[in-house]
Amino acid sequence: MAEILFKELSYLIVGAAIEIHKQLGPGFLEAIYHKALAYELTLRGIPFEQKKTLPVYYKGQLLGEYEADFVIDGRIILELKAVSAINSAHEAQALHYLTATGLQLAIIINFGASSLQSKRIAKSLK
Repeated sequence: MAEILFKELSYLIVGAAIEIHKQLGPGFLEAIYHKALAYELTLRGIPFEQKKTLPVYYKGQLLGEYEADFVIDGRIILELKAVSAINSAHEAQALHYLTATGLQLAIIINFGASSLQSKRIAKSLK
């Protein structure tokens, strides 16, 4: 059985998001959840960068940049959504971010559903 990548840190991130969803519920714009998550991560001592600009490469050529909602501890891309459900397009977007940046794990957090949704997207370095 494969080991879960960044298991403890992922658990802490999702726990922070659950707390926000319990307090605010669904229905706000993504920007509100973004601010709440930055505050909650700070309270919990979880290192993060928000609105982090990351380079996008193709065959060694820098194509441009994209802005991640959060990069947690330099290891996990965290993408926030406030939609009715996480869909395959969100998952594909996260996987593309991993491919372009060389990071191995993205977590999509959706605050828009009646229950908090989270989805781990992992990419092997192989």
